[in-house]
Amino acid sequence: QFYREARAQSAPRHLKDQLMRAASSVSLNLAEGSAKKSSADRRRFYEIALGSVRECEAIIELLEPTSQSLTGPIDKLARHVYRLVQSL
Repeated sequence: QFYREARAQSAPRHLKDQLMRAASSVSLNLAEGSAKKSSADRRRFYEIALGSVRECEAIIELLEPTSQSLTGPIDKLARHVYRLVQSL
């Protein structure tokens, strides 16, 4: 969901490209981590996803005030991914 909302965001090309890479990294690392058998492997991928969430947050901050529509969705995503990491 966040990826689709970020894709609709207007931004300078260099930041939009970085935002899209980071947003896709969140989804891809969560998916890959969910397929791992050990908790340690899952946690490693979930931590990478969390790092990508933090990158998205930084980009959104750089884009303020034009990116206010992404603030709520990225905060929600950050809470969920953080809890996922903490659960392992």
